[in-house]
Amino acid sequence: MLLNVTALFAQGKVTGKLIDADTNEALIGAAIVVEGTSIGTITMIDGSYTLDVPAQTNTLQFSYLGYINQTKEIMVGDGQTKDLGVIALAPNTVGINEVLVVSAIARDRETPVALSNIKPQLIEEKMGSQEFPELLKSTPSVYATKGGGGFGDSRITLRGFDSNNIGVLINGVPVNDMESGKVYWSNWAGLNDVLHSVQVQRGLGASRLALSSVGGTKNIITIATEAEKGGSAYVGIGNDGRVKQSFTASTGLLDNNWAVTVSGARTQGDGYIKGTSFDAYSYFLNVSKIINDDHRISFTAFGAPQWHNQRGWKSSIETLRNHRDGKRYNPNVGVRDGKWYGAGYGYNEYHKPQMSLNHYWNINETMMLSTALYASFSQGGGRRMDGDGDVAVGPDGYRDFDTTIADNVASGTSNVVEGLSVNQHNWYGVLSTLTKTVGNMKITGGFDGRYYVGEHYKEITDLLGGQYFLDDNNVNRPDNTPLVEGDRYSYHNDGIVKWAGLFGQVEYTTEQYSAFLTATISHKNYTRIDYFNYTPDNQESESLGFTPWSVKGGFNYNINEKNNVYLNGGYFTRSPFFRTAYLNYTNEVNKDAKYERVLSFDLGYGYTSRRLNVKFGAYYTNWLDKGLVRTFYDPNSGDDFAANIPGLNALHTGVELEVTWKPINKMDVHGMFSLGEWIWQDDVDFTLLDDDQNVIGEYKAYLKDVHVGNAAQLTAAVGVNYEVLPKLKLGFDINHYGKNFADFNPVNRTDANDTSDSWQLPDATILDLNFRYGFKIGSLDASIYGNVNNLLNVDYIIDAEDGADHTAESALVYYGFGTTWATGLKINF
Repeated sequence: MLLNVTALFAQGKVTGKLIDADTNEALIGAAIVVEGTSIGTITMIDGSYTLDVPAQTNTLQFSYLGYINQTKEIMVGDGQTKDLGVIALAPNTVGINEVLVVSAIARDRETPVALSNIKPQLIEEKMGSQEFPELLKSTPSVYATKGGGGFGDSRITLRGFDSNNIGVLINGVPVNDMESGKVYWSNWAGLNDVLHSVQVQRGLGASRLALSSVGGTKNIITIATEAEKGGSAYVGIGNDGRVKQSFTASTGLLDNNWAVTVSGARTQGDGYIKGTSFDAYSYFLNVSKIINDDHRISFTAFGAPQWHNQRGWKSSIETLRNHRDGKRYNPNVGVRDGKWYGAGYGYNEYHKPQMSLNHYWNINETMMLSTALYASFSQGGGRRMDGDGDVAVGPDGYRDFDTTIADNVASGTSNVVEGLSVNQHNWYGVLSTLTKTVGNMKITGGFDGRYYVGEHYKEITDLLGGQYFLDDNNVNRPDNTPLVEGDRYSYHNDGIVKWAGLFGQVEYTTEQYSAFLTATISHKNYTRIDYFNYTPDNQESESLGFTPWSVKGGFNYNINEKNNVYLNGGYFTRSPFFRTAYLNYTNEVNKDAKYERVLSFDLGYGYTSRRLNVKFGAYYTNWLDKGLVRTFYDPNSGDDFAANIPGLNALHTGVELEVTWKPINKMDVHGMFSLGEWIWQDDVDFTLLDDDQNVIGEYKAYLKDVHVGNAAQLTAAVGVNYEVLPKLKLGFDINHYGKNFADFNPVNRTDANDTSDSWQLPDATILDLNFRYGFKIGSLDASIYGNVNNLLNVDYIIDAEDGADHTAESALVYYGFGTTWATGLKINF
């Protein structure tokens, strides 16, 4: 370990504190440097600093990533201590404070919710080749995996709830799918390059909108428009042929008060899993205009067009151990024309641009109106193989396209055809928020309106050697009609969702107390149009209307400057998802579909000192009347049936601990621990239906006291970042996962004599390393980044589906990646 030694001549001291000019929050890890020297320090957890300087006139530079640098000339005498007081650094983003207000970003020791912040510096240093959800893996109660391992196929859970039960906001705009509530991260892969910050709010959160936030809310803030002229360029490489280039450029705030920021990136690679090559672009544009002191408009557009081969199915542990490619084996791909080629569930292409026009109006000193008009237009889908089966499997376990094509050529008819399962939508929304401050009270109210049309169909993309394909699923087409490339088959339907919501919030804040109360009510309307199962005069379903509502509140008490406690709680109802409302992909209304009900509480304690920050909390979430519609395959008949499973109840309780410690100025230590107890509470009756909605039978799923699967209920992490030399920073992170149960289908648990838990995955502990070195290229600032994930190449299982006897032998699994790496050069100009 090398130590910096300050000059032994006449010295004085400089003290002070750095805060965010907009939010007044402390800036942790900001740099204070004497210009022209290597003398410097960084701020502590409370934003304070102490710096020994030569006894002379010095110019100090104050800097923090994402903020505008400041300089200050001071004179310090020998043995003198000069207190510079509080210095506020302005964010290097035009109007970022308005974005944070609209996005309901919570603040420590003020907003009574459990939260974790991911700052720009951490994003730059830890990202590497990881995907956005993995950036949050060292956050309490978060479980993030790469899923099937294809580009953008990662997934995340929060307190045991998956993405359709987590509210996701980008600059305050909701992005959860309007039909399923899901978030597909491949659609947002480009956000890695334009992130300003991320805040994870666990539990009910501080958002004023009516969201599907059973587990929590993720607030994603993009860089918006840079206030200073400049930009950056990046080039990087990584394992398995990964290559990335990106750039960002900004005009800064011009004399005419216009500002423009653009960003673009391209990432390519072969993929760690066999046959998961990808080619992904991303783009970002922000144009802002400060009209006058009271009005500002901002237009933002971003998207991430991409295609990637993927792995859609899990395999048994024995299959992976015996295959020559081990945990990299991919049953969904084969070689075609000398290249890896995805078969059914082995390929995805998608583009989901999102645009928003925001107007911020400071009506007076105590009132602000923010209005956002936004739209999203998506297109793309996933590859499917249909007909008499999938593509043939060769002796090596990979898909044999040559044999399947030869069979189709010989028969003349495509017995197996390649299609694209298309899921595209047009989504329009308006979000308007009025905020009024009256003394210590802030009153917020607003309107949330959305209109969504999702179109779903399969389209033939390759006849695989045959002359035509036969499909009789369209009642409006004569049987045995030959279909060719470009024709739609199997299904074609639209989902229409209309949403109108009102929300209101009252906040009261003093130095010692803070409290809030939020209420929402919305009306949600579903309509389904089916072009295949019904004749033209009968294609539109009965419209279904739901009016969910919510109420939540919280109270924070600052015991003193270091200690605080908080309590929050709430109750909300949620309308059933689109597929649950209509049975078995038809217009038949599910009369058993109920409002889902959620009751949740959080109790927390915080401690903040100059070098230590501790957050501890406990939570209780009772989820009642969850509805599911699951497909059940009968191996005897070869038919699929729909299982309508209403009234599921789950109880999620747990404790969470998060610690940040600065034992010395140049070292940060971060730790977290979370332990949950997530169980299903009741056995539940369900009905099995055939395609014509005829009842096949009544069954009971035995779920009482079975643990919720698909997420680690015990997680822990320790991370250390240390500046070993000026501008050279090293870091490591250790993540541990335990108490992780395999996912399961309730339809498969109908044996009264089998009430045991699903298979529990082995615990896993993973070590990641990272470094950053900053230097000059002429007058330009440059940095080299390096990341190694799973340094010790640990074999571990990240996701699993339970088997018939709840053992490792019958489970289907995904293994986590072995050792991966990425390095890159970034130049700022």
